[in-house]
Amino acid sequence: MLLAAGFALAACSGGSEESDPAQPANPLIHEIADADGAVRGWLMGTIHALPDGVEWRTPAIARVEAEAGLLIVEIADFEDRAASARTFGELATTPGLPPLPQRIAPSLRDDLAELMAKAGLSERDTGRIETWAAALMLARVQGPGSSANGVDRALVSDFAGRPVRELEGTRAQLAIFDALPEADQRDLLREVVAGAADVGADPEALSSAWLVGDEAALVEAGESGILADPGLREALLVKRNRAWRPPILAALDSGERPLVAVGAAHVVGPDGLAALLEAEGYTLTRLH
Repeated sequence: MLLAAGFALAACSGGSEESDPAQPANPLIHEIADADGAVRGWLMGTIHALPDGVEWRTPAIARVEAEAGLLIVEIADFEDRAASARTFGELATTPGLPPLPQRIAPSLRDDLAELMAKAGLSERDTGRIETWAAALMLARVQGPGSSANGVDRALVSDFAGRPVRELEGTRAQLAIFDALPEADQRDLLREVVAGAADVGADPEALSSAWLVGDEAALVEAGESGILADPGLREALLVKRNRAWRPPILAALDSGERPLVAVGAAHVVGPDGLAALLEAEGYTLTRLH
């Protein structure tokens, strides 16, 4: 759950214009066709946490799920929580670190203290928690919705008994955060705390924009907040998209007809997978 909250934050952070909740559900999903017009697969932008009761499955999504021969996601195993917790513990802790308040600007320390209280973290606890891990833990308590309602998780469940392939897995995703330079980790912490302190922020604006497929709002969200920081953007978005391109292309070329379902920020914008696939000669057509 910490991982899902962190990636909801990292992949879709920042402000966006509020979408009209009365609009029908229409999440971003694209058909991928080759130069001859043959459909080779589909690309869907997901969200990793949603409130209870959100109905996001559309007839187009149901049809694609039925026709796809393979599901490709960031993480495929959501059920082994004990293994995920062990991995987090291995990567997230280092003895002898300075208390967390010393790793953030004095002007944000009161807001940090409030978030720490919500997360059940004492200052003494944080002396062994790495900065990136603390940022994810704090993001978890402020994020709206639940990772139990994440679209990726639901799709994996829908594909039970059919091939599911992961692009990274839990350890690889956490290792991306663990490898961040300390300066970038502190930038991550700052953005989490500053975002929580933004009294004008609408925590449900992003899920509303995702639900109706407001691509402009998703692009804006993917270029602000955490992803406006050059170092974090390269590590959390751009570099990962480049790494995912070869296995996605291999699945498209092999005729496996994959449904590629990854965080929406990885799909949209000039660095998104849609643009990368178009640069490879594929034509992407949004489905409604």
